[in-house]
Amino acid sequence: MAIHLLEPRQVLAADADLQDGGGLLLRIGGNRAAWVLRYTAPSGRRREMGLGPCPRESLALAGQSLRQAREDARRADDLLRQGVDPLDERERIKREAAEAAAEVKATEQAQQARASLTLARCARSYHERVIEPSRTTKHSAQWIASLQNHMPPELWDAPIDSITAPALLRGLLTIKPHKRARNLKGDTLPETLRRIRQRLDAIFEDAIFHGHCSANPAAVIRRKLREEGPQRATGKLAALPYAEVPALMAKLRTVPGTAARALELAVLTVARTSEVLEAPWEEFDLQAGVWRVSAERMKAGEEHVVHLPPRAVEILQAQVGQDARLVFPSPMRKPDGTVRPLSNMAMLVTLGRMGMRERTTVHGLCRASFSTWANETGAARPDVIEACLAHREGDRIRASYNRARFDAERRELLRTWADYVSRPALALVAA
Repeated sequence: MAIHLLEPRQVLAADADLQDGGGLLLRIGGNRAAWVLRYTAPSGRRREMGLGPCPRESLALAGQSLRQAREDARRADDLLRQGVDPLDERERIKREAAEAAAEVKATEQAQQARASLTLARCARSYHERVIEPSRTTKHSAQWIASLQNHMPPELWDAPIDSITAPALLRGLLTIKPHKRARNLKGDTLPETLRRIRQRLDAIFEDAIFHGHCSANPAAVIRRKLREEGPQRATGKLAALPYAEVPALMAKLRTVPGTAARALELAVLTVARTSEVLEAPWEEFDLQAGVWRVSAERMKAGEEHVVHLPPRAVEILQAQVGQDARLVFPSPMRKPDGTVRPLSNMAMLVTLGRMGMRERTTVHGLCRASFSTWANETGAARPDVIEACLAHREGDRIRASYNRARFDAERRELLRTWADYVSRPALALVAA
């Protein structure tokens, strides 16, 4: 079949369709001209494929267009010789290009989404979904505040999937723990850092679960943080020798005020400060002499039953009527008028007014003095003492089998302790 039949001047002057041979056609439509290739596809169908417009503003442009059309027709012929339909190949190339563009766009969008998923955003999301519904209002606020107040901005505002273990370790090592942060677990790592790392651990695990990141640097640095982090003394909290507790209690009973009664109840029930100050009436059955501290308010996350000695019941009965919800309400109200519990400092201030601030902490007086008394005098078996203190069993296997609550022994132990600390003192603690 003859090919290359046209000259550039013929292309420039054409006013009707012209054949160049080999199926290549110059199609004229009004003021427009375009190249078309007619061919027989491998399937046997006759088809036409447009090869683009033909500019004819000059002889040079017409000649250039003719050469390009012949090159396009040659490539199409090569495909036909391979058994490939040129139109199908063109569609395949377009489709693959569109898919590649869509993939690039999706990748860019995913990168933008990951960049917006900062550690701060993931932390607040986890706090809203998990912490707020399951913890007290106070603990929930402290949980997120510890991160917002201590995390370096370059980590807090960074995409969560970009944070590496070395970068997180360096950032945490810049945190200066609060000097008064107490360490109740006996770790050498300051309590502030320990809690922040634990909370970050939970946040990263949640982010991994939801596909926001693939690694948990907070878990990786656990050992390194202990090795390289600031150390603190692990000395015991100041506690009054148990032989002096009766004299202190005798003086405490003469001190007026809600805080004094709260401290007295804490000593009698060997309870933690927050357990007493935030206690709601719904946890008490005064007729049965039982206090059931809800699991959400307990450090171990399990309900704790306290068998109230008679003096504890008297204290509680005297508090009836002060507030419908809280046993020990604060005289200060929240901005919205809601009653709030006594401040954490209330009982410590009471100790200070009695001249005992330098000799004991509230925790030491209420719990350590009791523990020393009970263990040294053999007042009860160790398991019963630990149960009264609501200490979590350190041996997990033992804990899974030890379901004994020692109700009768615990009731007797707290009654004996109450009798001991309420006995007449030979001399009151000096003011």
